Amino acid sequence: MTDLHPFIAGLPKAELHVHHVGSASPRIVAELAAHHPDSRVPTDPEALADYFTFTDFGHFIEVYLSVVDLIRTPEDVRLLTFEVARDMARQNIRYAELTVTPFSSTRRGIPEQAFMEAIEDARKAAEAELGVVLRWCFDIPGEAGLESAEETARLAVDLRPEGLVSFGLGGPEIGVERPQFKPYFDRAIAAGLHSVPHAGETTGPGTVWDALIHLRAERIGHGTSSVQDPKLLAHLAEHRIPLEVCPTSNIATRAVADIEQHPVREMVDAGVLVTINSDDPPMFGTDLNNEYAVAARLLALDERGLASLAKNAVEASYLDAAGKRTLAAEIDTYTTNWLERTAR
Repeated sequence: MTDLHPFIAGLPKAELHVHHVGSASPRIVAELAAHHPDSRVPTDPEALADYFTFTDFGHFIEVYLSVVDLIRTPEDVRLLTFEVARDMARQNIRYAELTVTPFSSTRRGIPEQAFMEAIEDARKAAEAELGVVLRWCFDIPGEAGLESAEETARLAVDLRPEGLVSFGLGGPEIGVERPQFKPYFDRAIAAGLHSVPHAGETTGPGTVWDALIHLRAERIGHGTSSVQDPKLLAHLAEHRIPLEVCPTSNIATRAVADIEQHPVREMVDAGVLVTINSDDPPMFGTDLNNEYAVAARLLALDERGLASLAKNAVEASYLDAAGKRTLAAEIDTYTTNWLERTAR
């Protein structure tokens, strides 16, 4: 079998489901932990590998929030954001919609305007210096309740930074019903933001239906359990509602028992628009290149199949039309040139 890793490494890519704090590399996490010695997060990058071994989704959330607690100043925010973009550039990620949870930072004392300025300064620098185009999804941390929903909606609508394109809902699904967040999504949608909630990762397909009906979801984060409902799969396929699939994440959080049991093949076979993403890559010991390699094996893809997968993400993104055409053409050119070289 052809080794697809070199092709994947150079393939221009877009990523749609990747979390801001969850993308902090061990080096950056350790550096932040050293700046804030009252934290229980290890300051040794090697010790972080054990720290990032999760027993279940609840444990993952606990560890994730301990890393969130390291982001305490605007300088921390700017450092994290730019370094995430640097890691993306190394993977030939050209465009990414980074899920940002501003409530987690503002409630820890970072002034809201300073937070916005920090992410925007990093975004502009990333595009100018690294060639990585960043856009934001502001998401509600579901575990923090309706207070966080109100604050996130206010920040998104009233202080809307230039790079903000969508509004989401993350955190645990069990015990956090989607319909209660309808007023906040309605407000964001009325302001021109796209609806991209997490749903159906650790709960059943009913949560996905709730996201579609009550939150008017245009894309679904994870949607892993959608395969349990043929009617839901048909609806997603018919209405071209993309799923943001994160294979390694689903295994790390025990949402899926084993990679061989991952339902991505059933999604594709049902005609659903599937995108591949890394979610919280350093925490799960992965990156987007690795996720493409996993998808290639699960879906039996060759280079052209991987290029089509990359173009799915472009299609499902909220990049402007001209940007979509440019990135799709770049993927096609890269693939054609690669296949011509390897055929010689």
